[in-house]
Amino acid sequence: MNAFPNGPVRLIDPFGAGGGPDLVGRALAGVLADRWGHPVSVVNHPGARSTAGPALVAISPAAGYTVLVSTSAHAYGAAFALDLPYDPLEDFVPLAPLTKQPYALVAGSHAGFATLAELISVARAQPGSIRFGSTGTGTASHVGVEVLKRELGIDARHVPAHGDEGIVDTIGHILAGRTDFAMAPIAITLPHLREGRLIALGVTTARRSRVIPDVVTLNVAGPAGFRFDFPIWYGTWVPSKTPPEVVRVLAEAIGSALTEPGLRSWLTEHDADPFAMSQSEFALFVRSEADMAARIAAAG
Repeated sequence: MNAFPNGPVRLIDPFGAGGGPDLVGRALAGVLADRWGHPVSVVNHPGARSTAGPALVAISPAAGYTVLVSTSAHAYGAAFALDLPYDPLEDFVPLAPLTKQPYALVAGSHAGFATLAELISVARAQPGSIRFGSTGTGTASHVGVEVLKRELGIDARHVPAHGDEGIVDTIGHILAGRTDFAMAPIAITLPHLREGRLIALGVTTARRSRVIPDVVTLNVAGPAGFRFDFPIWYGTWVPSKTPPEVVRVLAEAIGSALTEPGLRSWLTEHDADPFAMSQSEFALFVRSEADMAARIAAAG
């Protein structure tokens, strides 16, 4: 086998231009292209509720030249989506994690609660009356709220995205009063937070956000002793029949790229932390995240 890579590599983003995987993928692509001396491009392939991109990768030649760049939603997909044209676990090999970063838990100014404590109070007084939006069943914005509901012992009604709606539409539904709250990437919520159209109830990780440092973590906002740490994470996958040597080269190259000072600085500016694991560790992590999602799905 010739040394890999000996030609262009495509990073397939299933969420569309301007989203987190697109931005991180482009930053990563620049480092890899410089190191390999071959073009590395990000190809936006949204559609079918963000499953068109993985479907494309699943049927691509298993040679390492087509790589999926996605979120934790890829690990959760097996638990919630019964009609996928691929198996998120069996049809892919996890390569390497990329980053993890906080979400913001945000509410509309119409919602009737402006703190996590008030959300809990309303949800317990009127079970099922509060509506939360997401980018779709089984996505991180859905699973994160389901975990939060379970940990807090509250109820809220899920209003998932329709068709090819994305996170911008999820926020739009809150602003229009069709839903009351959501977990969402901070960059998407920031303009609306500044305008007062959204209220930040907390960030979803144990650390505060570097972008909105005045917003407390949900651990601080929640009841005494409450512990919640749910970052959004990004990772990379290739088709399951990709040769082990190619998997090794890709995983090591991605892990090494994340240590490059310029890329690390860029990630810090975008409130993201490099996520370091070996390929085998990441594979076990993806399986554990899928198992967690399966428990959430089974609980209804």
